[in-house]
Order: sequence, then C-alpha cells, then structure tokens
Amino acid sequence: MNDVQAVGCRTRIKFCGLTRERDVADAVAAGADALGFVLWPGSRRHVDEDRLAVLAACVPAFVTRVGLFVDATPEFVLRASRHLDLLQFHGDETPAFCAGFERPWIKALRMRDGLDLHAAATAYDGAQALLLDAYRPGVPGGTGETFDWSRIPASLEKPVILAGGLSADNVAGAIERVRPFAVDVSGGVEAEPGCKDPRLLSAFAAAVAQADRRRLG
Repeated sequence: MNDVQAVGCRTRIKFCGLTRERDVADAVAAGADALGFVLWPGSRRHVDEDRLAVLAACVPAFVTRVGLFVDATPEFVLRASRHLDLLQFHGDETPAFCAGFERPWIKALRMRDGLDLHAAATAYDGAQALLLDAYRPGVPGGTGETFDWSRIPASLEKPVILAGGLSADNVAGAIERVRPFAVDVSGGVEAEPGCKDPRLLSAFAAAVAQADRRRLG
C-alpha cells in the first residue's frame, strides 16, 4: 500500500550525499531519519570505503545509515555493508542480487516513460520500499529534477520514498500530492555538491513537519 500516511505516520526524511562529518552532525540535528552515502564513483558526492567507515561511525543510534550503489560488484557491496543498515540499489541490479547481502534494501527506479510501477513492485517484492527519482539518460540519480508525481499510483504495493528535485520550497506540495512514506533530498539542501547547508537542512525538515501537521490535523 503506497498511502502509508493513511495510518497517521509522519513523513520520514532521508538526507543523501553526505561527505563530511559536520554535515552528518547537522543532518542529525535537523531531524534526519536516515543518511545516505553515495558509493558510486561517478557521483560528485562519492565517498570511498575508508571515508564511509569514518562517516558511518559518526551516525548515532536510531538514524539509519544507507549506502547507495550502482551496479557494484558483490564483493564491494559486502565490504561496504559492514558500515550500513540499509542498502539502496540504483542500477540494473536484479531482485536476487539486491537480496544477497543480509541487509534490508530498497530499489531506486527512475521514472522513464513506460515504466510499470506495479510490475516493478512485484518484481522487487523483497524491497523495503521503492525510491522514485527523475529520469535522465545516463544518470542513475541525483539529477536535481522533479518528475510528474501524478504518475505514482495510489494503490502501489510498496511504500514510496520520493526523490528528485525536492527542496524546502516544494516538499510540502510533494507530500500533499504523493503522501510518500519518506522524502529523499540531496542537492536541495546543499551549498555546493557534497557540502550541506545547515540552514537548508533545517528548513527542509521544518517544511516536512509543517506539511505533516496540516495533513494529520
């Protein structure tokens, strides 16, 4: 069921693309439920295994450490997973591959034309959620672009994590329209790629909380 919010849950917040210890602290202080670390070398927010270990050690209990992978080798995912609570797959990984690491996982889907979300939810039935992001050819995520939220069916069988071009300015409208389980933001809370702005982190979290107050009454 997509509308997890129907049971009165607040919208969870995932801040993604963290590269610095100070940003981990600021994101936690702003109210993050999850922090994402990009383990794909093609990203401007990429961190290597050593940096991941340092950053993951800064994350307090009850904040989920998420690793973002794009068609990585099983050996790399296995090594990195020692520092992670949740795995996020952004490439062409099969359901069997995603399920092979003794960690809960989510599957990111880019909203290209013709994508059948119901079929994807069935195929990736072992996923904790589906992360839905904008589609740009050759870019597996982090485009900073929104997509047509009306394409997300209310009856989707998996919880939705909404990503793609979110910021403090539009996240309330996104929550009202989609009612996702969680929202995921990276560029919309940055001073520059890989460097978060504490004011934008706090403003984003405040906008999510305000949207939830209006929605839940």
